[in-house]
Amino acid sequence: MNDRDAGEITRLLRAAHEGGEAAAASVMPLVYEDLKKIARNQLARWRPGQTLNTTALVHEGYAKLADAAALEWEDRRHYFAIAAQAMRQILVDYARGIFAAKRRHVRVDIDLAHLPDDGPARAEQVALVDQLLERLEKLDPEMVRIVECRFFAAYTLDETADALGISRRTVQRKWERGRAWLVALAQESE
Repeated sequence: MNDRDAGEITRLLRAAHEGGEAAAASVMPLVYEDLKKIARNQLARWRPGQTLNTTALVHEGYAKLADAAALEWEDRRHYFAIAAQAMRQILVDYARGIFAAKRRHVRVDIDLAHLPDDGPARAEQVALVDQLLERLEKLDPEMVRIVECRFFAAYTLDETADALGISRRTVQRKWERGRAWLVALAQESE
């Protein structure tokens, strides 16, 4: 995305907040490919053949973002950070559905770099990470945003830093600390 498009997205988001429905509708063509990239990165970690596909995840995520049009969008970074949160919610709901349908008493180890190949174990890990993030939110909300971007949206360190408007080093440090906290919280839960 070039700087001109980034500035246009920011302008349209602000206009949408002020009640510009046409501006809100104009955002989608500008962010669609970026949202598809986020969705593709995340779904690449899931087993082929799942019912949730890239297009469905993008459209469900965009619908959540459209419902949040009243938010005061700071800029495109803020928009994509919220998009990562929306996709997290969709994927967690999807995982809970799989896990509930195929409930097994399998306890998975937290591995934020690799999701298990087994559908129920994968679903359980996503649901478990979501529960642990709710607890971690009380300790460090910024760390939770970083884990959302890295784990749920499959952002790189640089993409996470850009989306959240913080340094790459801060992302790296908090990502490492966030993984350690999640493992500790998971062990505490057992």
